[in-house]
Parts: sequence; C-alpha cells; structure tokens
Amino acid sequence: MPIYEFKCNECGNNFETLVLGKDTPQCPSCSSTNLLKMISQCGFVTKTSTGGDSAQTGASASSSSACSGCSATSCATCGSR
Repeated sequence: MPIYEFKCNECGNNFETLVLGKDTPQCPSCSSTNLLKMISQCGFVTKTSTGGDSAQTGASASSSSACSGCSATSCATCGSR
C-alpha cells in the first residue's frame, strides 16, 4: 500500500497517509490540500555474497550522498547539490 509522507504548506504539519489511485490527500490538522510530498527514508535488507542478511537504510546505504535522507548526490527537495 502506498503510504506517503507530506508536509502541509499552510500549517507546517508533517504527516503520513495512505494514498490510493487519484485520491487527493488532506492535512489532518487544517484540511488543506496544499501539500509537499516528502522523500521518506526507507529501510531495506539485501542478501550478502555469503547468503546472510545485511540491513541498510537510505542514509547508511551510500556514504557519498549529499543528502542524509536518500542516496542521490543532489536533491531538489532539500536543495543539496
């Protein structure tokens, strides 16, 4: 299920919500639809060459990242270049 993180441009509230199809999410605090979709840090597990699990997160998966929230070297959301 697609759960997204948003920041309300009206009241500044940060929240997560389930968004299905063409649903337009609303801020739970002020009901505004003037929202910024945030890039959420996710965790994932990869298999190592020895068959074990190696847990990583978006911040620790790439040490060359300019942005602590993702593995990109530049990010339009946070302004890192």
